[in-house]
Amino acid sequence: MKKLFLAITLLFTLVFAVSAQTIQLPDSIYSGKQGALHVQGVVVDQNNGHVYFSFTDKLVKMDLKGNLIGSVTGFVGHLGDLDITEDGKIYGSLEYKNDAIGKGVKKQLGVETVNEDGFYIAIFECSRITRPNMDAEKEALLRTVYIKEAVIDYNAKVKVNNRQVSHRFACSGIDGIAFAPAIGSSNKQKKYLYVAYGVYGDTTRNDNDHQVILKYDISNWAKYERGLSQSRLHHSGPEQPLAKYFVKTGNTRYGIQNLAYDPTTGNLFAAVYKGSKSQFPNYDLFVIDGHQKPGNGYVLSDDQQVKVSTLALLGGWSFKWGATGLCPLGDGLFYISHNEKTKDGQQQSTIYKYKWVGDDKNAFVIAK
Repeated sequence: MKKLFLAITLLFTLVFAVSAQTIQLPDSIYSGKQGALHVQGVVVDQNNGHVYFSFTDKLVKMDLKGNLIGSVTGFVGHLGDLDITEDGKIYGSLEYKNDAIGKGVKKQLGVETVNEDGFYIAIFECSRITRPNMDAEKEALLRTVYIKEAVIDYNAKVKVNNRQVSHRFACSGIDGIAFAPAIGSSNKQKKYLYVAYGVYGDTTRNDNDHQVILKYDISNWAKYERGLSQSRLHHSGPEQPLAKYFVKTGNTRYGIQNLAYDPTTGNLFAAVYKGSKSQFPNYDLFVIDGHQKPGNGYVLSDDQQVKVSTLALLGGWSFKWGATGLCPLGDGLFYISHNEKTKDGQQQSTIYKYKWVGDDKNAFVIAK
């Protein structure tokens, strides 16, 4: 009997492995028209053959042919970049704030809610997303964790050239997120959650030329998870991150929009809206060295040099796409979002399969 049980177990394991490997990823997937708010991120569940799009106020779940399976709606904040865990949960950055971005989202949605500022990681139980327009607050498919460190920096008052301004490190909230091993470690099995700040692109400031990335171990996050209540934001989350890293990229507009770990190269890819300061090359895409251990350096904050932990930058590229969706697929392949607004005011995205090149001329080329 024991031998029979082992044989059956082995058979199911082989069948699952083969089915996971034989899922064919198409060259492109179209999201369909999704309303007035543009796409923020995309991630693919290769084991189950699903693709997820974040369209600011909703999460959309589709099959690989572009057929709608379900969606989570009702967000009055900003749902941003996405990533997926090995057990199939979708993590996304979620912001509630009253700056120009927050007011713009509320205007598009036609709501006038006034909330405190709050930043969260949204955790979706994907198997429960089974039909369109499932309510983000009322249905048991979403938990949230408060990111206190970002809120503190966002609400801080600091000096820039002896004038008081808002937002330490020019923090505008959070956006790019990715699961990746400890940077500089040989252990590639244990994954951590990296959360990137949004950074205001104010050209009059001298303290906004670094990207800021927080590192968290989510293995004990169950104790923090709470349901979403947008009328009364909760504060349940870790007191501080495991680490806080700074990357000198030069000025960008709203920081890292999409952060992605590529297992083929072992590096982190960061897609941004390029900045406007003339002393920088103002790239759209940066690659952070995942092999070099974090170092020590100094950044300017509150008119002082502050000692911080730094990450090494491998380079920057001019590449039009990626800020609205950048998803590694393995073997050097990526799905990259081409976002577009239609003539009738609808936002949509088509993700195309690209191959990483990273030479002097090209960041990516269309995969063939």
